[in-house]
Formats: sequence, C-alpha cells, structure tokens
Amino acid sequence: MARKRKGQPVHGWIAIDKPEGIGSTKVVSDVRRLFDAAKAGHGGTLDPLASGILPIALGEATKTVAYVMDGAKTYRFTIQFGEARSTDDREGEVTATSDLRPDDGAIRAVLPRFIGEVSQVPPAFSALKIDGERAYDLARAGEAVELAARTVRIDRLELIERTGPDLATFEVACGKGTYVRSLARDIASALGTVGHVARLRRTACGPFNETNAIPLDKARSLGHGPALRASLLPILTALDDIPALALTEDEARRLGSGQVFSLRETPSAFGPTQVVKALCDGRLVALAQVEGGFVRSLRGLNLETSSSGEDDVDHCRA
Repeated sequence: MARKRKGQPVHGWIAIDKPEGIGSTKVVSDVRRLFDAAKAGHGGTLDPLASGILPIALGEATKTVAYVMDGAKTYRFTIQFGEARSTDDREGEVTATSDLRPDDGAIRAVLPRFIGEVSQVPPAFSALKIDGERAYDLARAGEAVELAARTVRIDRLELIERTGPDLATFEVACGKGTYVRSLARDIASALGTVGHVARLRRTACGPFNETNAIPLDKARSLGHGPALRASLLPILTALDDIPALALTEDEARRLGSGQVFSLRETPSAFGPTQVVKALCDGRLVALAQVEGGFVRSLRGLNLETSSSGEDDVDHCRA
C-alpha cells in the first residue's frame, strides 16, 4: 500500500529574517507547517546566536539549495575585544583576557590581510566532522579539537562603527565556508589582543536579502492565508547567476525523460562544461549540463498543481 504524502505541493523560496535565540531547524519546521508544504530545506544554517537572512526552499526548490549555499553571503558582526571565548562568540567560557584595546587606525591597517583567499582554522565549536563526530560534540565533552586550516574567500571587509573601546562592528562579504567567528578571532589576534563575536547578523545570502525577506514573527502572524503565499519567491530566484538555455517543447520532453540531445545553439556560447537552467516558454524544466555540444539533465523539476488550485508552475516564470 502506497504511503500517503503529508503536506501540499508548494514550490518556491521564502527568505525569513530570523531573530536571535532560535535555531535554523526550528524555523524551517515552522515555515513548512505554515505553508503545509510536503518538503522544505534551508540555504545555509544560522546559529541561534545569529539573526538575519535564512532562505528556505519549499517543494521542488529544495533541488536548488546547493546554488544558494555556494553563493556569496554578507554579514554584519561586532567584535568584543579583551576576552577570548571557547566558542569564539559570547556563549562560550572565557579562555583568555587582554587589556589591549586597538584604535580605529590599527584596526583598518590590518583588515587588508583578511581580504582575498585567506587561510582560516574553523572554530572548535562547529558542525564539521572529525572521524565521524561533530566537532562541537567533542568540544562539549571536553576533548581537544584540532581542525585543519582551509582556504576561504573574503571579498570585502570594512570597519563600520565603534560603540566603545571594547566594541567594533564590521561588515564582510564572503564566500562559502567562511566562519565569521574565526575571522573575528583572527582579527583580534592580528591586533595583538583577543576577542570574540558579540553580535552577528547575516544581511544577504545569495540573491536573498533584507529587501525580499520577511520577519519570522510576521510570517507566523499571517498564518496559512494568501498573504503568506504572496511572500513566496520563484524557484528561479536562486538561479540568477546561472545561464539560461531555451528549449522547445520536444526538447523539454526529451530532457524530462532522461535523453541526451545536441545543442541547437553554438557550443561556444557556454563554457566547456556549463550548468544551465533549462527553460521552456519561461518555465523551469531542469537543471542541466551542456558539455561537448550536448545537453543532459542534472535535476529535473516536477512542478505540480497545488491543492489551492493555483498552478505552482507560474511561480517559476522568468
């Protein structure tokens, strides 16, 4: 006997402005319940300590999560100088102190060291795995955690304001895998002192930002009605940076059935191996790969009609 699927076929993205004090998993669960969606996932975890933009994918949009997680992100964060903490944020125990408080000139002088391709050691309290165990589980158990340095990309780093000798607020635009807690720790170290993240907010995650996000409390207050539905963004929102490939109806059917076919356009219009969003009459059909003049499907999109009678394919129009 077939197992009945729970939830409705809702497809699209919603950018939630997450408050402090709640984890990403709980926010995803709340949003899925509000939409009565069959499937949901997020485009990049935010710790309970952090606030800001948490993109949530519903239905077939979950197939595009990787493109959001790989995208650029922008954070605003405040370093409190004078205390190092075990978690590199305000929730940890104090592990070292310093009386040195850097001035604005000293801070601005060291920032260029952290722009570009930067070697960074992740925090001991992170979700990275060591021999199958989460680093934060080992750290909480009192075990020594040694994580290897890795290269991350930082595109922009600016001092925004000082609200006292102990506190400095920065804005950073960075690539995938950057730990702001590590960045704050390393900035303090470069200044000859110690520090930790006192406040952290993500202001942008890929194409999602404060202008197209909705506060979690507002989403909850809208309930299950059409006003909440209106906040749903098209699946294509997550694919802004991916080239489009227009298909005929016949090509769309062939791609959907797993067939490989030759490219009608000049192959040089795309890279040697190019991921594209395959569209038919503006409708997202699949994520596909163009290679050697041929097109093959990577992830097909199965956009169904929702129980409200609204055609969810319309949410995917270019």
